[in-house]
Amino acid sequence: MRMYKTQMEAAKKGIVTPEMEMVAAKEEMNVEQLRESMAKGEVVIPANVRHAALSAEGIGAGLRTKINVNLGISGDCNDYGEEMKKVDMAIRFGAESIMDLSNYGKTNTFRRQLIAKSPAMIGTVPMYDAIGYLEKDLLEITAQDFLKVVRAHAEEGVDFMTIHAGINKRAVEAFKRQGRRMNIVSRGGSLLFAWMEMTGNENPFYEFYDQVLEILREYDVTISLGDALRPGCIDDSSDAGQIAELIELGNLTQRAWEKDVQVMVEGPGHMAMNEIAANMIMEKRICHNAPFYVLGPIVTDIAPGYDHITAAIGGAIAAASGADFLCYVTPAEHLRLPDLQDVKEGIMATKIAAHAADIAKGIPGARDRDNNMSSARHKVDWEEMFRHALDPDKAREYFESTPPQDRHTCSMCGKMCAVRTTNMILEGKKVEFCTEK
Repeated sequence: MRMYKTQMEAAKKGIVTPEMEMVAAKEEMNVEQLRESMAKGEVVIPANVRHAALSAEGIGAGLRTKINVNLGISGDCNDYGEEMKKVDMAIRFGAESIMDLSNYGKTNTFRRQLIAKSPAMIGTVPMYDAIGYLEKDLLEITAQDFLKVVRAHAEEGVDFMTIHAGINKRAVEAFKRQGRRMNIVSRGGSLLFAWMEMTGNENPFYEFYDQVLEILREYDVTISLGDALRPGCIDDSSDAGQIAELIELGNLTQRAWEKDVQVMVEGPGHMAMNEIAANMIMEKRICHNAPFYVLGPIVTDIAPGYDHITAAIGGAIAAASGADFLCYVTPAEHLRLPDLQDVKEGIMATKIAAHAADIAKGIPGARDRDNNMSSARHKVDWEEMFRHALDPDKAREYFESTPPQDRHTCSMCGKMCAVRTTNMILEGKKVEFCTEK
């Protein structure tokens, strides 16, 4: 029988859990160092006691930057089979996390199947599911109803939940006073804001926060404190509403730690590049070095169809500046539910951003794969290059689509390949272009 309820409680008691051992092995770090970071709240291992298929991952200071893939059905696209294909792709390309953001009908059947098969950690936003789960209109839902949905997700085996507890009346007042170009763009945040305005009540996740924490502690669910007032365009970033909510999240972080509940804090969605580093430092300061989970940030608002690129630019800067967890963005962002190809492009762009940041942060071993790729390129060893590529199939497809006459080059430079030329000279050979050998 476990002598602890949560990973954080174990860490505080000096207990090394099987999940800690697994993460330490993956990260090639000392398990005691990991345990100490978890006891301080600087690292989390989202691991619901009911998620049997989980391959535990750590998120936080000193660890590799992790990525999350969003999927799930909507009223306009409710093909569960297609969403499960996206799950398979996310797992294939090494996403450490999958968030089920389904918001249509009874979603628990899909979620249970997802949890049963996925080695990646699973996250949800209970607020999205409340209307379909409860079969009530928003105004009819009570505070205790919202807590029922949180418990249902915890019982099913969800590893972390986005809970928008920081959008309380104080934060709303700051948001209203400031005024915004895009107002509230968080789906969960907008629903809570509407509920609060229509009922006149305080945010139920804030008012009954202790009850939320009791549920999460029972199943060792990590709370991901949602940023309901995140900026939805670069003109709204770093404003009073965003900062007011962040201050509330810092207090909620400490309250969760007092109950041994692991915490992540969610961060901005749209932000100009020159503001990103300062926002990462500010979050770490205000939220006591809790792991930071960011969407993007998207660094320009004029690239619909290419927002996997705008987000990867922001994500790389954010992670290099201290963010720990990147939520992917696909080319379909702002346009439609992503299809299978969109999901792949979003995963790859975010993986690139995360890996580039890990190199910049000096994460142990981060450069190894790059060095291996460089060694393979030096030898012009194509099979070795494909083996070290993030997407070996695409790399091979591009190379083979216009095959060179000489396999020691590619069709870009042919015999004028700089690597080939230099290797030949250093090997004491003559470089000739006009004479056929």
